[in-house]
Amino acid sequence: MTFQQTFTRFSQIPGRQGLYDPAHEKDACGLAMVATLRGTAGHDIITAALDALRNLEHRGAVGSDAGTGDGAGIITQIPDAFLRAVTDFELPAVGRYAVGNAFLPTDPTARSGIKRSIADIAGEEGLTVLGWREVPVRPDEVGTLARAAMPAIQAFYVQSARSSADGTPLSGIELDRQTFRLRKRAERELEIYFASLSCRTLVYKGMVTTLQLEPFYPDLSDERFTSTLALVHSRYSTNTFPSWPLAQPFRMIAHNGEINTIQGNRNWMRARQSQLESELLGDLAPVLPIVTPGASDSASFDEVVELLTLSGRSLPHSVMMMVPEAWENQTEMDAERRDFYDYHSMLMEPWDGPAAIVFTDGSLVGATLDRNGLRPGRFVITDDGLVVLASEIGVLDFDPATIVRKGRLRPGKMFLVDTVAGRLIEDDEIKAELAASEPWGDWLEESRIKLAELPEREHIVHPPASVVRRQRTFGYTEEELRLLLTPMARFGAEPLGAMGSDTPIAVLSERPRLLFDYFTQQFAQVTNPPLDSIREQLVTSLGSSVGPEHNLLSSGPEHARQVSLTFPVIDNDELAKIQHIDPMPGSKSTVTVRGLYRFDEGVNALRDRLAALNVEVDRAIEDGARFIVLSDRDSNKDLAPIPSLLMTASVHHHLTRSEHRMKVGLLVEAGDVREVHHVALLIGYGASAVNPYLAMESCENLVRSGVITDVTPEKAVANVIKALGKGVLKIMSKMGISTIASYSGAQAFEALGLDETFIEEYFTGTTSKLGGVGIEVIQAENLKRHTSAYPEDAAVTAHERLQTGGEYQWRRDGSPHLFNPETVFRLQHATRTRRYDIFREYTKLVDDQAETLMTLRGMFGLRTDRRPSVPLEEVESVASIVKRFSTGAMSYGSISQEAHETLAIAMNSLGAKSNTGEGGEDLDRLLDPERRSAIKQVASGRFGVTSMYLSHADDIQIKLAQGAKPGEGGQLPATKVYPWVARTRHGTPGVGLISPPPHHDIYSIEDLKQLIFDLKRANPSARIHTKLVSQSGIGAVAAGVAKALSDVILVSGHDGGTGASPVNSLKHAGTPWELGLAETQQTLMLNGMRDRVVVQVDGQLKTGRDVVIGALLGAEEFGFATAPLIVEGCIMMRVCHLDTCPVGVATQNPELRKRFTGKPEFVVNFFEFIAQEVREYLAELGFRTLGEAIGHHELLDTARAINHWKASGMDLSPILVGPDFSDAEPRQSAREQEHELEKHFDVQLIQQAAGVIERGGHVAIDLPIRNTERAVGTMLGHEVTMRHGVNGLPDGSIEVTLTGSAGQSLGAFLPGGITLRLEGDSNDYVGKGLSGGRIAVRPDRRSLFPAERNVIAGNVIGYGATSGSLFLRGIVGERFLVRNSGATAVVEGVGDHALEYMTGGLALILGGTGRNLGAGMSGGTAYVYGLKRERVNAEALASGELELHDLGSADREILRDLLEQHQTETGSAVAARMLENLDESVSRFVKVLPRDYAAVQGIRAQAVADGIDPDGTHMWNRILEVTGG
Repeated sequence: MTFQQTFTRFSQIPGRQGLYDPAHEKDACGLAMVATLRGTAGHDIITAALDALRNLEHRGAVGSDAGTGDGAGIITQIPDAFLRAVTDFELPAVGRYAVGNAFLPTDPTARSGIKRSIADIAGEEGLTVLGWREVPVRPDEVGTLARAAMPAIQAFYVQSARSSADGTPLSGIELDRQTFRLRKRAERELEIYFASLSCRTLVYKGMVTTLQLEPFYPDLSDERFTSTLALVHSRYSTNTFPSWPLAQPFRMIAHNGEINTIQGNRNWMRARQSQLESELLGDLAPVLPIVTPGASDSASFDEVVELLTLSGRSLPHSVMMMVPEAWENQTEMDAERRDFYDYHSMLMEPWDGPAAIVFTDGSLVGATLDRNGLRPGRFVITDDGLVVLASEIGVLDFDPATIVRKGRLRPGKMFLVDTVAGRLIEDDEIKAELAASEPWGDWLEESRIKLAELPEREHIVHPPASVVRRQRTFGYTEEELRLLLTPMARFGAEPLGAMGSDTPIAVLSERPRLLFDYFTQQFAQVTNPPLDSIREQLVTSLGSSVGPEHNLLSSGPEHARQVSLTFPVIDNDELAKIQHIDPMPGSKSTVTVRGLYRFDEGVNALRDRLAALNVEVDRAIEDGARFIVLSDRDSNKDLAPIPSLLMTASVHHHLTRSEHRMKVGLLVEAGDVREVHHVALLIGYGASAVNPYLAMESCENLVRSGVITDVTPEKAVANVIKALGKGVLKIMSKMGISTIASYSGAQAFEALGLDETFIEEYFTGTTSKLGGVGIEVIQAENLKRHTSAYPEDAAVTAHERLQTGGEYQWRRDGSPHLFNPETVFRLQHATRTRRYDIFREYTKLVDDQAETLMTLRGMFGLRTDRRPSVPLEEVESVASIVKRFSTGAMSYGSISQEAHETLAIAMNSLGAKSNTGEGGEDLDRLLDPERRSAIKQVASGRFGVTSMYLSHADDIQIKLAQGAKPGEGGQLPATKVYPWVARTRHGTPGVGLISPPPHHDIYSIEDLKQLIFDLKRANPSARIHTKLVSQSGIGAVAAGVAKALSDVILVSGHDGGTGASPVNSLKHAGTPWELGLAETQQTLMLNGMRDRVVVQVDGQLKTGRDVVIGALLGAEEFGFATAPLIVEGCIMMRVCHLDTCPVGVATQNPELRKRFTGKPEFVVNFFEFIAQEVREYLAELGFRTLGEAIGHHELLDTARAINHWKASGMDLSPILVGPDFSDAEPRQSAREQEHELEKHFDVQLIQQAAGVIERGGHVAIDLPIRNTERAVGTMLGHEVTMRHGVNGLPDGSIEVTLTGSAGQSLGAFLPGGITLRLEGDSNDYVGKGLSGGRIAVRPDRRSLFPAERNVIAGNVIGYGATSGSLFLRGIVGERFLVRNSGATAVVEGVGDHALEYMTGGLALILGGTGRNLGAGMSGGTAYVYGLKRERVNAEALASGELELHDLGSADREILRDLLEQHQTETGSAVAARMLENLDESVSRFVKVLPRDYAAVQGIRAQAVADGIDPDGTHMWNRILEVTGG
């Protein structure tokens, strides 16, 4: 039986079809918790919770059916008095009966049968059925789709037939253990759903909006319905398909966020099942699996929390096990608490991802935040004991005089209310009590084995001939030794590359490829953020434990009997230690199994050996093995090595299916591993540690042979381990995963070109959309490599060269590239001489190459026989078609001014669009109609993103990911940050600029919705784009983006170009755009939202045929980047990151820029030629316009393509067929999104300030505000900017005073001349992109609490600010002033990661700080009161990048001035005290100053004083000497 029905029975989620897979659906939400400390239940708690829910309406979403919400619900205590009043049967005492709302079939006959079956199960579980009650509902309150999926909802009542020791029926948690078994069995055996079934809590939920929940369930309005606590939740799903069971809250939790490791967590829970035992719960077999297939990540989390609590752990204990704080690198944590986390890390991996979780067991109610602090949570406590916590402040209105405390959830911390005891339990008390509850540290000390403390083993050095032979066996190339291993061995870092990838994917390659190459890394975009593995390393961990795991539901020293590793990559000697870890002579704690097979016996030998390996491992476990080493060593002429990934995944999944996986630790000794991607895959498919022995031996050989001369062999090996480990951390971080323990087994990959049967057998649970090769081809490729090492005709000598490679750079005897010397020459010749005939030769070369299976689109044929052709002269003109074209987002800085402006001039002359990229735009270009870029990009670094920049955009593009390196930030090396680039980006000359991997204001889909909201108000006439990268599941993300009101969705292919990227990202992240575009089109149409958005595509588009295929798959607009650069003169040297471009394209060097030969007319020629070729194809296909062709995928076929030894197994029908739609279903954009600009708060501000905007002067405005009013001041700022330019109005021209709780993004992009003063508090993103305006936030004047100890504003305050002032009287959350480049801000306390990536401006912090202050801070100055050195980013201090100083006399005056301004603006008591005793105060401040910033400022100031050009070559060279650029 499948249990999928439990979650899909009462939904309209479609099944898998085409490229759509419901497993990829995501959700986010808003949530709130209301509780009282008074000890008595009341209906006021229900009312307050429902009011809070209604004020979170903007965090939810609706789809194509406006009446159908994504889901909302409430969990309360059992409202005993109400239930007694509405039931027509007797109820036992409260606590002695359980009740729950069941979702049942609407068919009366089926419903009656199920109710009888439930009664039977109840009897078997020792429960007596008391009765059923039909829950009153009002179906007319909900939308059409919700009604169509709506179940019959009936309340079910039971009591226990068993007695406790005193003879009374079971009650409380003992009764809930019985109802747990009943509920689980009913779900598994009958496929129905209980929203809850408990004697302690009751859940009402459904496919309703926040406004519909109470009207839909009249019970909730009844005054007799009382509780001391309530949790509410509003869901935002990426789809528009209603599912009643997936609405939240669940039985114990409500969750806002996404669990990125969910696949691994579910796999590990399945693997643990055979060991689960609990006296309290009895025989668990009938209730397995614990984690229900088809559930959402939140539902799975809830199921495991429930299991842990019912089996004996407290609710806080259970949540701390699953969502531990970042304890691994926390120097200030006490030893007992560290031991608690350390011990539990051996029981369970973290359920990792951005998460705010509220939870309750009916008496305790609490909340916690993920270790990274990536979701918001704010709370208020009043003097009468009311506690309110929500995703936002301001969800309920209070008399300010009654508030005693305002706070926030902090990363990894817990907030707990005991409603029975009537008290708040602080994080320290909760954790101290749990840390002292068992001797965790003693158990670790007596049982754990530390790898470093095991006896050393003799190091073996292998002769060169042996190394070379094995390099051939495993397919090493000269290029891999030179470009991959040598940089890692020398520098301990992953190598960089440039300009994307234009070689065939593995399944289309004629060359034998490693199995690793058939997998691509998944990455976070929109629904969760990538992590910053460099700047926020303290919340990550590469440490893990290897060895058997025991019963999850028990505690004891046996759980700690594991080997602890600090790194996932181990050297040969460390592996030898584990292989000899025998506790007594003759025992076999570690068993090594050899993955070798007789290659001459073909594929059956490989298949049989894999099966035999599983048997060997089973036998070893039976014999007591605790560690299994899967090894491919000792291959020879007769025995070939099995690919290590295949061997590992096969054994891991075999052991998982047989439920023996937890009994043994898996280590892999692999000769085929030589890059980061390989290690990540092995860990992702179950390995605890990897020993890439041949990569290490190869590096030792490179040193000993003199190829590498600057390190010792030992250092080379250590550097390779470091590079591989750190690279894996970066790959994990791209997926938003913090710990290696969570990444292990998470399978955060998709297969591209592997047969589904092969996947199902060996890589169970992995997505493979198009099928492809199976084990036969994997064996054939293995055979080719093995034959190369052992040729029949001759011996191979140690001096004979390996194969060239040519995968990363074109080589004549290497892998084919679409752009090669011949295609580059023809393209440049054609466009420089305006020769369309030569251009057709170029496109024929490219298209012919594509047809010989270099791209997916090369496998498509055009069905010209389906429609009558039309005369070419009747087809849409070139001038019309080119308006659909744009150039890619290449930043000024990555390419030269000449290259950038040439593209802009060309595109403007065509009526097409160029893109600024993420580097901003100079003011003189911004205002020049000929040279401006119409598309302004907003990336995570926010370089140059000001009100002026946004207001002068035709389109604004949010770059969520980049094809060449999705999940990573951009980087501009110091050598390219010339003074003119630094000015545009608001940076420092000679100091490198790095963009954070995430947008710090987009941690979820509702955050993206907020940024779109902000940008649309920063420029109401601009289209807002969202740029995504193709991967499996992009369709669901695109549907969510459409619901978030993006006007344009751009699908980028995995092979896009870039100025600098780790080579593993260039090759192994993302999928071809053909897949992503088709999935986006299909999913938007399934959701009925295709007509709401324009769809763009880009990624190595080179010909008119590419454009036509893109259009047929659903694209309306088309982006080109690499090809236009080649037209300008690029010759694909792929050294863009080095500033050595010999043709002046990708360099800032003035001498090299002189070599630039590109002209706008060359670019114009290219795009007109492309358009002309498009016209010819349209005529042949029978279309008169490109618009007519959009979405007509039926005109594509694959008949010509598949006659290839690998590609013949691929099935492209999911791309070309997909779901079945009526002809009337829109295939392209037909209407604009409804942004409701006329309803924005600023409309009244603009009206009241109209005179000042028009004529100058002064106006003062006073208005109330609440949390639903967002981006206040932004649209007003746009009006000021458009009228008055970059500097805005004179300071203080428009003064706005607001009272209440402001919504998100208060004062976003506020320009000069506007002052916003808020009396109350605010949510996240205050002063985002501040552009000269002034913002002051202070508590309401009636407030009695000390402001400096309470929270005044949320997270990510001042993100990307460029100028202006910010005064905040109180504490703010995480990531204060991230990427500030020019604003001044004063605050009275900050959370973790303050001043991250700051490049300019001034910060004054008058109170405490969180951890990791100043990470990546490369400019600006901060004065911090009482700064603790250990709170500053450790790497920055250790390297000297950040310096801590006492304040000098000039600093003293700056401090005085800021304190006076702060006191004036906010009435700050802290500022007043400091000014009273200024000398004492000054002595306690610490000045935080970036070393290179200070040095460069000094050099440039001296140059000006000496009359020397600070931008000149001499000064530039001096700057580079100082910064080491």
